[in-house]
Amino acid sequence: MGLNSCMRTISVVDYDSAWPALFDAESKLLHRTLGHAAHAIHHIGSTAVPGLAAKPIIDILLEVTALDALDALNQRMESIGYSAKGEFGIPGRRYFQKGGDDRTHHLHAFARGDFNLARHLAFRDYLRGHPEVAREYGELKRAVAKTCENDIGRYCDGKDAFVKNIESIAIRENAPNPTLQTPVSDTPAANATLAQPPGKAGQ
Repeated sequence: MGLNSCMRTISVVDYDSAWPALFDAESKLLHRTLGHAAHAIHHIGSTAVPGLAAKPIIDILLEVTALDALDALNQRMESIGYSAKGEFGIPGRRYFQKGGDDRTHHLHAFARGDFNLARHLAFRDYLRGHPEVAREYGELKRAVAKTCENDIGRYCDGKDAFVKNIESIAIRENAPNPTLQTPVSDTPAANATLAQPPGKAGQ
């Protein structure tokens, strides 16, 4: 069993064109809730890749000015439906879930400059740019979902080698790309703040 191995049904479904709009709405809510602590918010995971089959859960990557600033806002996060899970197995991360047993959102937060920001974005962008790889990934996820008996640990283990391989390729190919050091937010309202001096970011 892996982390959070309660037996929720693991369902991989066809891509839903509504997923980007669901991300946009949640991103605006997070910006209002977190204020200056939120530097950039990105849509990641399979729901961020057009055409890719996915579990219908919106994955969000939150870049924060400082982890302690985010920790101080846990009650605000709870007020909009998120449960704080701490690092949840990844040092330097703050992980949040929304929706309880009917999970709707996962949020992964890292401080500015953390390599995990680049890692997540490189993987997403590689799948967006290589639809044949995305199709292969979708087929793998469907197959693993059918055999994992709703054990999220087994589901993640079944994808792990594929994900790590594509992730390593994506990082190598994008290493010269400055966006790996300074990601641009997926949220239009936030993009203007990224061009401002550091003290102005996140407004």
